[in-house]
Amino acid sequence: MPPAANYVVLGNYWYGDGKYDQAYAAFRAATEIDPKNTDALLGLGRSQMRLRLYAPAIETLRRLTALDSQDISGYLALSQAYQQQFIGAGDRSAVTGNLALALRTLSDAEAVAQKLGGGDRNLGLSKVWNERGYVYKLQGDGARAIDAFKQASTLNPENGVILSNLGEMYYLTGNLVAALGSLQQAVIADPRDAYNRAYYAKLLALSGNTVAAKPEAAQAARLAPSNAYAVGQYGVVSYLSKDSTTARAQLAQAVKLDPLRYPEFYYYLGRLDLDGGDLKAARENLTRAAALGSTTPEYIYYLGLSYERGAGAVAPDRIKARENYERALKLNPNYALAKEGLARLR
Repeated sequence: MPPAANYVVLGNYWYGDGKYDQAYAAFRAATEIDPKNTDALLGLGRSQMRLRLYAPAIETLRRLTALDSQDISGYLALSQAYQQQFIGAGDRSAVTGNLALALRTLSDAEAVAQKLGGGDRNLGLSKVWNERGYVYKLQGDGARAIDAFKQASTLNPENGVILSNLGEMYYLTGNLVAALGSLQQAVIADPRDAYNRAYYAKLLALSGNTVAAKPEAAQAARLAPSNAYAVGQYGVVSYLSKDSTTARAQLAQAVKLDPLRYPEFYYYLGRLDLDGGDLKAARENLTRAAALGSTTPEYIYYLGLSYERGAGAVAPDRIKARENYERALKLNPNYALAKEGLARLR
């Protein structure tokens, strides 16, 4: 039988290639040969997370941190497992303690990082603060998330992922100017990162600068033609730039690449259908958007609008229109478009 180290090498290869089933099998074989192999346990825990086996991942990574209390990677991965189990839970009341456990695990990671020397210390601490930012975001605490990502960026100023996270939090808290600044720095830090460039392009378009946004979005899609996010954001930017032909082609390709992950792309396909008067297609795409993004009032409002309208053989459905406007208002009681929609139906 090959030694455990051989299976670890194989597991790392499959994991890096995105073949998480094969990685899982290799790391599991390694842990069966050598139950105390920390590299195998780390790989196994990460693979279990990728396969959404969150409870086994937590158990594996707890074993790792018990075996090696000075392995910062184990604590970081364990914190991620707690977060992912929280995100993936159908009933979050069953995992309410996960975010507190994630923060406690990050305190353990910080204690390890503080003992590291030179640049390793700053690198380790930046990873801890970046993970804290994710947890605070999940807790709905935007100010603390921004502070955490700022701290991470101060420790590791050239890291594009951290700059992107900071930019996203600025955007989510309503500071578009600061968001654009951070995303621009992220693109400069890592010019070949298609995700950051696509996100930057979208924010440029939302700020009204579609002339600058379009080439950035096109470049992101060229960098990663199989990445649904990059391709789809090219579609979003094209829609905001009033280029409906490119928008439809890119958005259709994005939902083909990943049909379940990005409700935003079905939403913009639905908007294109509404603009073109194809109410049947609009209702189909906006129904998908509202199902996948059930907490986004805009998706639900426009679904209602598609039912309020009628064209040709497609009759209006005022009852469904009213239901969706009311759902949108439950999510955002100040949503003016939904209020106006209800007023039209009275």
